[in-house]
Amino acid sequence: MAWTNAYGVPFTGSGSTASVSKITRDDLVKFHQTWFKPNNATLIIVGDTTLAEVKPKLEQYFDSWKTGNVPVKEVKPVSRPSKPVVFLIDKPDALQSVILTGTVAPAPIAGIEPTYETMNAVYGGAFGSRLNMNLREDKHWSYGAGAILFDARHQRPYLAYAPVQTDKTKESLIEIQKELTGIAGSKPITESELEKARSQEILELPGSRETMQSVGNSVRDLLKFNFPDDYYQTYVKKVESLRTADVNDAAKSLLSPQNTVWVIVGDRSKIEQGVRDLNIGEVKLIDADGKPL
Repeated sequence: MAWTNAYGVPFTGSGSTASVSKITRDDLVKFHQTWFKPNNATLIIVGDTTLAEVKPKLEQYFDSWKTGNVPVKEVKPVSRPSKPVVFLIDKPDALQSVILTGTVAPAPIAGIEPTYETMNAVYGGAFGSRLNMNLREDKHWSYGAGAILFDARHQRPYLAYAPVQTDKTKESLIEIQKELTGIAGSKPITESELEKARSQEILELPGSRETMQSVGNSVRDLLKFNFPDDYYQTYVKKVESLRTADVNDAAKSLLSPQNTVWVIVGDRSKIEQGVRDLNIGEVKLIDADGKPL
């Protein structure tokens, strides 16, 4: 399968059966020689040490690592869907249906990212979010539902997910659609919801720095997204200053039902008619590799 965008590959990074089957040892060597260059790398060290202690060791072990030209990977912007569409993947005898719905979100921007994260905490990013409280706690149709705003340097996917019992696929779609249209307009985020999300975003911050790896990951994110060095030092102030208008504007910009793609995996014989009855978008049948049927 050929992908036209660098982000069009599976999240696992594992490619497809066909693409992996064609990989040779020479391909791996060429990839390493092309991309693994010191001028294309950043080394992050976290621990009880100093630069004076570390630098001689780095010079010793990496002295033979030579710089060189590295290709520039161009990630072209893609347009958001102009109308909703539903991709249905058949999995015969499945006991559950997996529902995914999402759209394309903009690249992370330091001044805006806390707003998106706080908004998502209300919609689907936390246990007490609207999606999870609806489908799990209220309806008991899912063990857990939520939404993820993925990390990427450029545009990235913003997905809501819900594995639900097969016989409640249609009903779950109705509820997800209700939450989607609600937070994007008819049922905006309230002050009490914002306060709860604010508290979670702020109180989780210290715990996310408990290990050396998590500290290193924080530094990595600053570099990856070109955030200022004081991003996390000022994060609390940014979140505390958020108002309902801010998070509701973020919801409207990201969660328009007209720009939504649905992917539903389940027993087609049991769920297809219910999906079509809802008319939430044109239904397209595809296989597990995304090929039209």
